[in-house]
Order: sequence, then C-alpha cells, then structure tokens
Amino acid sequence: MKLVSIAGIQRATVYSPNHVGNDAAIFSATARWLEKAGYQVNMYTEQEFLSNGIEEKVAMTMLRNLQSMKKLQDFESKGCLAINSAFGIENCTREKMTRLLMEHGVPHPKSYIMNTHDDVSDYIPEGESFMPCWVKRGDFHAIHREDVSYVRTREELISLLSEYALRGIQRAVVNEHLKGDLVKFYGVAGTNFFHWFYPFNENHSKFGHEAINGHPKGIPFRADELQDICNRAADVLKVVVYGGDCIVSPDGEMRIIDFNDWPSFAPCREEASREIANRVIQMIDEYR
Repeated sequence: MKLVSIAGIQRATVYSPNHVGNDAAIFSATARWLEKAGYQVNMYTEQEFLSNGIEEKVAMTMLRNLQSMKKLQDFESKGCLAINSAFGIENCTREKMTRLLMEHGVPHPKSYIMNTHDDVSDYIPEGESFMPCWVKRGDFHAIHREDVSYVRTREELISLLSEYALRGIQRAVVNEHLKGDLVKFYGVAGTNFFHWFYPFNENHSKFGHEAINGHPKGIPFRADELQDICNRAADVLKVVVYGGDCIVSPDGEMRIIDFNDWPSFAPCREEASREIANRVIQMIDEYR
C-alpha cells in the first residue's frame, strides 16, 4: 500500500517562550523517524498553513495560533487526521482545560474561573482563605511571564486581575497553591512511553516559577499511578502527545496543575520522538 504524505505544521516561535530550539528539535526529530519509515513529511510554518492550507490528508502539528486551530478544525471536520487534533489543542487553553479536568474528576487544585473586570468577592467570598494562589490567563497558554503569577494576598490578586483587564485579558483562572514536590511529565497516549523528573533539580524552566515550591523532598509516589492520571487527562482533553506539571503533596496525593499539547520533551527527546512517530504511524493505519 502506498504510504501517505504527512503535513508537518510547525509552531510559531512566539508560542515557544524560552523553548524555541527545544520545540523545533522534537518536531524535527519526529519527522526524521517518519521519513526513515518511508513517509514523506512536508513542513509548513503556521503562517504558511494559515495562508495556503494543506493538500495532505494527515497532519502532525504543534500549532497554537487560534486562527490556525480553527482552520485545522475545519480540515478535520472534512476528514483530515490531525495529531494532535486542533480540537484537543484548543481544549488545552487554560479555561477549557481547567473546566474539563474538574468536570471529569481528574485530580486538580481547587480553582475559580472569573472575569478580570469583576469584583473578586463575586467569586471568592471575603472570609475564604485562598492565599497564596496562582493567577493564570484563561484565554490561552502562557506566552509572557506575567501570564502565570503567584500572589500572596487578596490585594495582590485584585491588582493583578486589573492588570490583566488592562492588557485585554478578559478571563482568568485562579488556582489554590499546592505545597509539595513539583513534578514535570511527558507522555504519548496509546503507548507505554512516560517520562517524569523534578524540573527544579534539572534547572528546566520557562519563567522560573519552579522556585516557588523549591527543592523537591522526594515525596514517594507511584509513577504508574501518575501515568494513569495523565492518560485520563489526555483522553478528556483529546490530545495524544502531551506534557505538563503536577504537585505531589506531603501525603502523596498527585494533582495536575498544568497540561499541554506537544511540549518540548527536552530531557528525553530521542526516545519520545521515536514513540511519537510510531504512534502517528499506528493512527494512520487505523485511519485508513
């Protein structure tokens, strides 16, 4: 059977804050494995895809632009196979991700979703202790350091939400701060591949927020249980290639605080790229 051509739609650099090289490297490495298997991978920038579309019936993509998502969703509705699906990519934007994980019972911090121009008391009662907490832009992924902020007081929260409103960010997600070990993970749904590590120890960071939880204490947890939780989240969000962060609390409870479509896989790029390519091939076979 003739092998299909694959459109490789890359991520625009603006959506790879402090990880431009790493994001490009995992995507290129995956394409090389597919080419070794006999597939032709035609590379497109996000802008090229937006301007001209694609002829291929299969796309692998790291795109993030909202217009690109809508365009790829249209292609998918007409029969294109996309990995990750643009519907899944959109589900990983902050507000949608938070709602879906909580609605489906995936372990997650207590959270409020609010309009940035509203009174905080409309969401968090005056007497409720919810400090410190994290404030995150709700409409998209973090692009700037200020898109995810740690606040210690209610006054700081009110001030930050006002800044968001001035920046044109209309919705915010406010997460309770969880004490414990910060763990970063990478996975490929439908495979056995799963990699985790302590980002603080590896100095792996986008914006330096790992310093808040500090040096991990090595709280015991079961990696297979974390993988199960992450695969549940991937299924709920409809993504195949994923990564994110969780907190392991002192009592061993694991809760996801962030979940992303197709991250950099920087500490495990070679193995991950091979597994992603194999999963793409398997999905193409199923698609046929």
